[in-house]
Amino acid sequence: MHSLTSLSFISSLCSLSVLALRIPFDVRVETSPTHHFPRQSSSNGIVPIGNTQNSFYFTNITLGGQNISVMLDTGSSDLWVTGSVSGATDTGDSLTLSYAVGTAAGDIYTAPFGLAGQSVSDQAFLLVTNTSSFSSNIHAEGYDGLIGLGPNSGSSIYKKLSDNSGNNPINRIFEQSSSSSNDYITMMLSRSGDPGTNITGQFTIAEVVPGYENITNMPQLSIEKVYKVTDEDQHWQILTNKDNGIIGPDGQAISYSSIVPKAPDGQIVAVLDSGFTLPQVPRTVSDAIYGRVQGAEWSTTNQAWLVPCGQLINVTFNFGGVSYPIHPLDVSSSDFGVTFSNGNAACLGTFQPVTSAFSLLGEYDMIMGMAFLRNMYTLLSYGNFINGGSNSNNPYVQLLPLTNVESAVNDFIQVRLNGQNLINSSQYALLPASQQQHSPESAAEKKQQYEEEVLSRWPEILVGSLLFLILLVSYCVWRCCCRRKRLAKKAAKQKGGAAISGSGFKSSTYEPLQDSQSTTTLVMQPMRASTVDFKEEYGKDAFGRSP
Repeated sequence: MHSLTSLSFISSLCSLSVLALRIPFDVRVETSPTHHFPRQSSSNGIVPIGNTQNSFYFTNITLGGQNISVMLDTGSSDLWVTGSVSGATDTGDSLTLSYAVGTAAGDIYTAPFGLAGQSVSDQAFLLVTNTSSFSSNIHAEGYDGLIGLGPNSGSSIYKKLSDNSGNNPINRIFEQSSSSSNDYITMMLSRSGDPGTNITGQFTIAEVVPGYENITNMPQLSIEKVYKVTDEDQHWQILTNKDNGIIGPDGQAISYSSIVPKAPDGQIVAVLDSGFTLPQVPRTVSDAIYGRVQGAEWSTTNQAWLVPCGQLINVTFNFGGVSYPIHPLDVSSSDFGVTFSNGNAACLGTFQPVTSAFSLLGEYDMIMGMAFLRNMYTLLSYGNFINGGSNSNNPYVQLLPLTNVESAVNDFIQVRLNGQNLINSSQYALLPASQQQHSPESAAEKKQQYEEEVLSRWPEILVGSLLFLILLVSYCVWRCCCRRKRLAKKAAKQKGGAAISGSGFKSSTYEPLQDSQSTTTLVMQPMRASTVDFKEEYGKDAFGRSP
């Protein structure tokens, strides 16, 4: 039985990375863990994956010549181990990984590394000497470290060492390869407790598990890239189909709008992450899956839906035009020992509302964890994710469906209903849509969504602010120019007025006209020769008084 205090959490390997590493360390295995290692493949490029009660998947690596079991995590990018590694070289650098339930601190070492037939002579890794702050004993759960299979840009060791010597293991393997055509890994996860499955856990590098070669014919799903300035948050994230990305229990598409600003309308972004035991989906999606189940109950303690264990729930995801049905044993789980509020046994709805792993930067909508990944064979092609490699192709994902719906129904009947086919009985009929229950959204979630709307749209906000600033400055310049023109016109008018005023004899500043010969011709002559002429003509003095 597992504890459900918090089945998944986020760690921050650097100040900008809030989704760099997630491990459900607080999932406790109180009984003896089931370490299921399939028979080793004859190929050096294929190694088995162990399974601890569908909660942890791990494989063996060699480090410093010794075998170490490490958890496989496609959602992070670093290698770390506990204990001691013989012959390891201390780089002199240290690193602390902080988690919601503890911290992992240690020094960065290098040592010879090997995985699936590939080797690196001096692989950098973090040697964690104390894991007591974690809420469970990771050794008891089947592993003594973790290998991150995500893009190298998310590696904290790489950033710490500041050169290519800190590149993560997968990057080192492919950058030293002479061929770039096979820069991919594949992963197939087993399902314990499923009597009808013959799938065993397998991990490969640069080759495909025999019998599953058709995976290379599946659609190549492009990776949704994050903003360049936050590329340490880059994950294996892909887009669902348009308008029917998720099909609910009633056979109808579940509607949801993406929080990723650049996601096309009708599509949402999913991160493929083997570090999460339970998938994290938008609250509206989780409610649509479980809210119409008779007797369903929202558990505040577990932050998940509880449903009757006999309720078969159908869910299908669509990517690249291909349908990927989820096994009903993965849609709800009986492995966690949860109970309804009345004390009766319940099953946990595995598709949890995304809360603590909510993307404040709006880079993804949901995290597809182990309960999702068990239903497909996964190929991850790194392409130009490889730092220093020769492959310039864009990275992509290919998914091969593994779940047969008819066989899955029979498995469910055998496991949950003791062989009695009751799935069509009235007690398991879905409620009408009008009676669907909705889980409560906390004030903290509402705040997160508001912050996401601001933070995830910072490029648009920045561009908009710059445009506003440019327009504001342009307006101010225009106003200043207009004012200067008005002042210039006013000054010109005042100057013109002063000129007219001078011609009204208030001022005599004109210089005398010059003549080349003399100025005598310009002397005014009287109209008559003298006043005598005037008197002789009119018989009186021109200046005399009138009688």
